[in-house]
Amino acid sequence: MSDTATAQEKPSSPILQGRSLQALPDRAALEQDESAAREYLLSLCWPDKMPRCPRCAHAKVYSLSNDRLRCAACKYTFRPFTGRWLDNGALSCTQWLALLRLFAHKTAISEIMETLSLSYNTAFKATTAIRFGILAHATDSAQLLGPDTRLDSFLKGARLTGGPACMTMDSIPVYGIMETGQWAFIDLIPGFRAETLFHFHLNFHLKIVRSGHLVYSDKYKNYDTLLMCGNDSLPYDCIRRSKDKVHVEESGSPFWNYLLDNLKLLRGISSQRFPLYLKELEFRYNNRDKDLLPLLDGYLCALVRPGISA
Repeated sequence: MSDTATAQEKPSSPILQGRSLQALPDRAALEQDESAAREYLLSLCWPDKMPRCPRCAHAKVYSLSNDRLRCAACKYTFRPFTGRWLDNGALSCTQWLALLRLFAHKTAISEIMETLSLSYNTAFKATTAIRFGILAHATDSAQLLGPDTRLDSFLKGARLTGGPACMTMDSIPVYGIMETGQWAFIDLIPGFRAETLFHFHLNFHLKIVRSGHLVYSDKYKNYDTLLMCGNDSLPYDCIRRSKDKVHVEESGSPFWNYLLDNLKLLRGISSQRFPLYLKELEFRYNNRDKDLLPLLDGYLCALVRPGISA
């Protein structure tokens, strides 16, 4: 039977079984029940229990065979999780929920692989999808997912790809860090590149410090420090050493200490993926008194780019 005929026989109907979120099993039970886990994730995709087209958001869709749906308006054919961050990775729903729990507890990727019996590539891609989901919900996500960070090259439609091969002096971005009260903010500095930071250091005496591939500065305008993650192409030898500490070191900033300690634990972090880790740590710090799991669940189920097909 053709897809069209199947669609005509099965008009738009709720995919969820109608069970309320309050009646869902606890987290441990969800991780053991694929059907319940899928229903829970679908409830986050469609809170009103009605499927919508990920391309045009039209509410009238038809059920096809093999778990597919078709939009009555734009005729786009899709699956329930199409166009969402959790569609990036060959994980079952129970695996996704277990992975989110492990990620929330900052579990090492080696332990994630062992616990969930995943290959390195699968675990790495899945955790990358979670980090992209976090960044996509930042207030400055549109800027961060643009060409200035090169993160846009990781996405082909709604699918994650390999990203840029390398970054150089004229393309490595610089970020400003500001702590206000109990909140921390990490901003992409427009027009700033690695070469700009070195230029300010050499010609305008902006003090900078190197720690591995991390380079951070003295106070700059309203920012406590400027920060970037370089690579072997940068002229680190030209950094002038100073006995004096930069502002962010002297201030005793709780966020800076938290950020630096966690970044140093990340071995092999690249310039290309650096903003993903920055926004993850900003998210964790600003939500340090909250349960992260409900937030992460929702982020993972969000559309990657509303209106753009997978």
